[in-house]
Amino acid sequence: MKYSLNAVALAALSSYAVAKEMVPDEKLAAEIFDSGIRHEHIMATKMAYWDSRREQGLFDSSQYKSMSAAVDVVPCVNGIAELVAGDPLYTFKCSGLDLYDFQSHNDLGSNGGEGSGSWGWTSPDGREFVAIAQSDGAAFAEISPEGKLVYLGRLPQYSAAQPSLWREIKGYKSYIVIGSEANNHGIQVFDLAKLLDVDPASPVTFNNEEDIAHFNGLPSGRSHTVQTNEEVGYAVASGAQPRTDKCASGLIFIDLSDMSNLTSPGCAAGDGYVHDAQCLIYRGPDAKYVGEDICYGYNEDTLTIYNVTDKKSPSIISRTSYEGASYTHQGWVLDTQWQEYLVLDDEYDEYDHAGLGEPGYPITYIWDISSLEAPKQTGYYRASRKGIDHNQFINGDFAYQSNYGGGLHILDISSIPSDPTGKGVTEVAYFDIYPEDDDFEGGGQIEFQGTWSHYPYFKSGYIMINTIERGAYVVKRSS
Repeated sequence: MKYSLNAVALAALSSYAVAKEMVPDEKLAAEIFDSGIRHEHIMATKMAYWDSRREQGLFDSSQYKSMSAAVDVVPCVNGIAELVAGDPLYTFKCSGLDLYDFQSHNDLGSNGGEGSGSWGWTSPDGREFVAIAQSDGAAFAEISPEGKLVYLGRLPQYSAAQPSLWREIKGYKSYIVIGSEANNHGIQVFDLAKLLDVDPASPVTFNNEEDIAHFNGLPSGRSHTVQTNEEVGYAVASGAQPRTDKCASGLIFIDLSDMSNLTSPGCAAGDGYVHDAQCLIYRGPDAKYVGEDICYGYNEDTLTIYNVTDKKSPSIISRTSYEGASYTHQGWVLDTQWQEYLVLDDEYDEYDHAGLGEPGYPITYIWDISSLEAPKQTGYYRASRKGIDHNQFINGDFAYQSNYGGGLHILDISSIPSDPTGKGVTEVAYFDIYPEDDDFEGGGQIEFQGTWSHYPYFKSGYIMINTIERGAYVVKRSS
């Protein structure tokens, strides 16, 4: 491996048994987080694993058979959804979720496959569209009333960039904002309303000259994740390398008010690298900040809360770590209209056997953010199958989680405000999109495979799941 971690630092990360909030360990942070060593180590670990899988042919999505349009639905019966009778690669463990469609990346127009981020949009007349990130761009599809993916076309990666498995998408009104870890990619902004009149019989390959707005103000064109604040009207590029840039790979703000002239009003560099974030107008119990523009940053070893109302001069409200922090990855507030709690995932605690993640079961960390200046880590939920947690989103009383090879998991989190220990959190449904690891001890492998992301906000109840190897699935809660 190209990057190695200091043994003492690694031991320190692995020594905690119970997760509680704590003051950041500045010496440890400087040594492995702020330096970039931890993030480079994780990316190198992933790339080495993915390279080996490419060599084995596992990333050739054309080998995975798309679901026939003649099949209405594959119900989850007795814990199994059997798409192809007797074939273990098409027999999916499940609970409370039925399969409505699967389309391979190849059949979704990609030459490279390798799925990552995703997002969706509902048109004013109720049609539901998805953007599916792939290594060579983004595929577009409509989810029909019957739950089928109707391929409409694609937007290739930006012309000056090479393919990259890291591609993230978020929504802004009818637009999607796309970033990538590829050098020179910048930020693409595409209006999904362009899909309204596309004939599925003639899918459209859109271009990067006439069909998008483009922001080229990133230091090297790379970003790790993107975010939007629809209420205020801006996007954010996070983790834009290099760390030595004036914005320190923090939050780079992009004004979306004029799509013909995308500009940046400033950046938040105060806590260095930001892996992911959620930016919202604050509504909640902390009266001091009501109405302010707040970003919750997931910053490698901390939950860092920013006041970004003044984009030219943002400030850090608090910076809090927790026992066993290995790589603070992503999270979401429970209620955007009353921001009292959030859930957070750590991508490397299971892989690193650190803290609560030591047994290898994904951990959801629960935080009380009723005081933005003094957030508290109050509890946690441990998943029932081994694996790694990646991206999660909240819709109503439920957390929807993409747990790599473990698939999509849906948790009932309605008990958290009354019992923030997490003892009342329960799994109500799951769909395991990666049967290859089902027979491993604990029900799964602790590896970077399977689902990267999903989109759980359609009124129809359909959920699109994007996966690295195979393609996109559509599932829905069982009746």
